[in-house]
Amino acid sequence: MTTGPLGQGFANGVGMGFAERFLAATFNRPEHEIVDHRVYAICSDGDLMEGLSYEAGSLAGTNALGKLVYFYDDNHITIDGTTAISFTEDRALRFEALGWHVQSVADVNDLSALRKAIKNAQDETAKPSLVIVRSHIAYGAPHAVDTAEAHGSPLGVAEVAATKKALGWDPDKHFYVPADVYAHMNGIERGNELETAWQQSFSNWSQAFPVERERWDAAWDGRIGPWELPEFAPGEELATRTAGKTVMQAFKDAVPTMIGGAGDLVGSTFTEIVGGGLFSDRWAGRNIAFGIREHAMGSIVNGIAVHGGCVKPFGSTFLIFSDYMRPAVRLSALMGLPVVWAWTHDSVGLGEDGPTHQPVETYAALRAIPNLWFVRPADANETAYAWKVALERSDGPVALSLSRQKVPTLDRSELAPASGLERGAYTLWESSSSPDLILISTGAEVGLTLEAGRKIAADGTAVRVVSMPCWELFAEQPTDYRDEVLPPDVRARLSVEPGVELGWSRWVGDHGDSISIEHFGASAPGPTVLEHFGYNLDNVVARAVALLERVARVEVR
Repeated sequence: MTTGPLGQGFANGVGMGFAERFLAATFNRPEHEIVDHRVYAICSDGDLMEGLSYEAGSLAGTNALGKLVYFYDDNHITIDGTTAISFTEDRALRFEALGWHVQSVADVNDLSALRKAIKNAQDETAKPSLVIVRSHIAYGAPHAVDTAEAHGSPLGVAEVAATKKALGWDPDKHFYVPADVYAHMNGIERGNELETAWQQSFSNWSQAFPVERERWDAAWDGRIGPWELPEFAPGEELATRTAGKTVMQAFKDAVPTMIGGAGDLVGSTFTEIVGGGLFSDRWAGRNIAFGIREHAMGSIVNGIAVHGGCVKPFGSTFLIFSDYMRPAVRLSALMGLPVVWAWTHDSVGLGEDGPTHQPVETYAALRAIPNLWFVRPADANETAYAWKVALERSDGPVALSLSRQKVPTLDRSELAPASGLERGAYTLWESSSSPDLILISTGAEVGLTLEAGRKIAADGTAVRVVSMPCWELFAEQPTDYRDEVLPPDVRARLSVEPGVELGWSRWVGDHGDSISIEHFGASAPGPTVLEHFGYNLDNVVARAVALLERVARVEVR
């Protein structure tokens, strides 16, 4: 786990608390408690200043995550000075209002008071615990103690020597740890005893519940059980979010410890595990009600993934609200966490909610995150394979970008199969294996692009239509395959996607063109907005023909 920006670690720990309670409710049996551990965390003034901590803290209190024990290092210092200039509310009352058990220790060096507070926190299992500990930054350093400079600057040779002297240590010893400190910190013997005891309990449980033991091993290995991809009928008009709901029900039994939820939008994103129950119902449910807390949702999902045992945790909201949770999404990619971000309402086609909700710049922003696979499926059958990719990836997150508006399910009898999605891009249809024009599209606009390609081909032009749902997957394919799909000598390439053009030059080349949106959207019914911005048959055909003519002139010269 890397916590990165302040507040992330606070919410990650809450995610670990969610995982512990769910796994305990799933696998424990009377007289056989194999999941029974706490999550301990140390947080700072900076962590608690971040709103993320209160989003996550509220969820921890609401869900009675009593196995959380957090220590707040209350040293009154930030980089810019004392907390008196920026952080003056009563933190204890605030956490009590969030449903936490709160204690205060007036002196960090009062070990007796600390031990008592820890014991109280361990005994309080109905609420998460916060222990507010008054400490002093640079304790023992005569000139640096309680100063903002000590937050990020080294003490220096003279101050280090003065600190050692003040603490009664030899100032001439460069790096010295007394033998009794080593002995005190050595937990090997106790740890061995605890592990041996747990292994015996685990063995007894395994013998008593062999089927559960198989499920346990699969969960901790991250294995996905067998499942069948649903097949959607040609011509059926479905929003890809609706198709996603069907796909989730098809694989839910293959990942019985998958948990997740939406930011108060299950009724719109359709990302409920039907029959899975609510987590808040004594922790056994698979659906977490995150409320309107996108950032906390992302960081909690990351914490669940790092904990282990909960295969493929997911978080869901509208695509535009990925901005709220971007720090968590970035860290999921940085850590290579196998999580799923299921985002819907993914274009101006969502309609009347207007520019505030229409993610014209969001595709590019997410594609800029290293190690994040951003997948925008064209229809219901591509959506099934998009989820397959998400379930099978083990070294990083997959982001699904799904439509609110209905799109026709493509008739694959004369097209390439939807399994081509697994390679990131594929030739969907072509009038000739030696094309003069390549049309490239993603998501809900693929059907429109295919219609335009067929119309242009009817006039004798050699046309290829490429579905490119995932740039990142396509970029990982062998050069030979990429050149097969996008022959380097074909310069007339047009991309069709309802977002900014940024990045498309990689695929359309120096002579290509893009039908894009370089401004914010508009409030109107979805079809009206798409028509207004040029996502219609006549405009795609006209832009493609004009591109062909321009490229022909260049090649003649």
